[in-house]
Amino acid sequence: MTSAQFEREKNYQSSLWIAKSMLEKGLIDSREYEKIKVSLIRKYMPIIGGL
Repeated sequence: MTSAQFEREKNYQSSLWIAKSMLEKGLIDSREYEKIKVSLIRKYMPIIGGL
C-alpha cells in the first residue's frame, strides 16, 4: 500500500466512523448512512474499506 492509498483509506475510515456515530445517535437514518457510505467510497476509493 502506498502512502497515498493509506491516506485515502485513513480518511475514508475516519469519515465512516463519524457517519456511524451519527447513525447511532439518531441524527441520520440507515438510508442516509448508506448514501454517505457510497459517497465516501466514490470520493476516497479505499482499498480495504471498499470491499
